[in-house]
Amino acid sequence: MAAPSDDVQVLSAFFSMFGLRVLIALEHKGVPYKYIAENIVHKSRRLRQSNPVHKKIPVLLHNGKSICESLIIVQYIDETWPSLDKPSILPKDPYSCAIARFWADFVDKKAYDAGLLIIKSLPGVDREEAVKNFIEVIQTLDTALRDVSKGKPFFGGEHIGLVDVALAPFLCWFEAYETLGEFKIWEGSNCVHLQQWATDVMEYPSVKEALKIAHSDVIVECAYNMRSFYHGD
Repeated sequence: MAAPSDDVQVLSAFFSMFGLRVLIALEHKGVPYKYIAENIVHKSRRLRQSNPVHKKIPVLLHNGKSICESLIIVQYIDETWPSLDKPSILPKDPYSCAIARFWADFVDKKAYDAGLLIIKSLPGVDREEAVKNFIEVIQTLDTALRDVSKGKPFFGGEHIGLVDVALAPFLCWFEAYETLGEFKIWEGSNCVHLQQWATDVMEYPSVKEALKIAHSDVIVECAYNMRSFYHGD
């Protein structure tokens, strides 16, 4: 647990899947925190000073010290607040930990880009390719879940782990991907394991609490605004 004197703040935005990871991790470890909403267009002085290299959200401020990059923050939270009654986010076994880091990195490099391609796409060949690419990515994750979980509900086993924390916030964007891509993610993808995981993880207490700020209808509007920005509308 966090010490009573700990000052924990999160600079983020409700639509940021990367920022939502941080909130899930803090909720999972039972760490009290203050959420500070940032405007990513007109960035605050605090954000620019806290992350002078990238000037991006999320940033974790712990007793005045800043930690940046979502997966690094999640690992920091796991290591800083160990608990006997709260499951670790990263496995203790080095091999299992390496596998978890691999798939979390896959989410960052493949799932994010696949979703962004759908948002950028317009009707025609580009959209068809974007949707096809997205389906291939979630099919890969479906196979990974089957192999890693060994019949348990989460990538982390009985409890959520690093990959679950990394991927769960993307579910808040699924409606946006479907709306702008004009397709249904679960229809025809045959991702039976990942679909069940999506249902289970959204009901997991720490995930459910952290994602309360992420409203899918507002995220759909954000996605439309992003498309307009990319196409100069």
